[in-house]
Amino acid sequence: MAAHARLLETLLLDPSFDGEVSPNEPMSAHTTYRIGGPARWFVRVDSLRALTRLLDMCAERRVSWAVVGRGSNLLVSDGGFDGVVVTLGRDFRTFRLHEDGTSLSTGTGVLLSAVVQEAFRRSLAGLEFAVGTPGNIGGALRMNAGSADEYIGTRVTSVTVYTPGRGMRKLQATDVQWGYRTTSFAPDDVLLECELSLEEADPFFIRGKMEANLKRRKSSQPLDMPSCGSVFRNPPGASAAKLIDQAGCKGLRCGGAQVSSKHANFIVNTGGATAVDVRQLIETVKARVFEAYGTQLTTEVRFLGFR
Repeated sequence: MAAHARLLETLLLDPSFDGEVSPNEPMSAHTTYRIGGPARWFVRVDSLRALTRLLDMCAERRVSWAVVGRGSNLLVSDGGFDGVVVTLGRDFRTFRLHEDGTSLSTGTGVLLSAVVQEAFRRSLAGLEFAVGTPGNIGGALRMNAGSADEYIGTRVTSVTVYTPGRGMRKLQATDVQWGYRTTSFAPDDVLLECELSLEEADPFFIRGKMEANLKRRKSSQPLDMPSCGSVFRNPPGASAAKLIDQAGCKGLRCGGAQVSSKHANFIVNTGGATAVDVRQLIETVKARVFEAYGTQLTTEVRFLGFR
């Protein structure tokens, strides 16, 4: 606690710190689940200098920290997080088109949906699969967001990262292992910016793909209820949603959390759900699927503040 107090005091007393510090910030306001206790400190950093100063200070004083985006793939403990939650602000929320007309550089704090729409506006194809996907570019990169056939890693040219103790590095796409809902970024790599390579296409073709993808998403997913998106990765050659449904888990409840009756790989907050409710329901689903099929489901949701 003393380390936390000294950290906050240093930030608040330094007028050159470029950002905003909020003590005991409820994380329920920063996750799409609308669940989560308070972060000891919630810090929006608006510049690279502010980010590096903060993270280096955390590393030096052994203060736990985590970078979060829009909280669309995040479950925070009811007890919160006794550390520093960092979110990327102003300087990480810009993007630009390169002179070649088909390459984009974007900060990782930019909404993925904004980049999808900008690409469409400029008649650039390659991101239609991501239409309607919540979250920002940083989260999409870290989990290699996409469908079974298309994912963001195939569009990446480079990613710039900052790691406390190692500094800033520019990784080429080939330096990163892009797997199904996984990447080889280290847990303490903070993704700052990426370059995406797209191609010119007929805007009517792009719009058609976007509308088809969005229609499929709306018809099959419970987008009208708080959730974290898909909870489990699809096992090789199988569908997590189908296994969960066939194991009799569709509609299963624990407190305010429920396995969606619309899409079995979604656990929704029906109102007043706690992180304990969601976590318990996750474990129940995993146990039932394993008992029925011998398949061990792997979660893709990120957990913060749990012991």
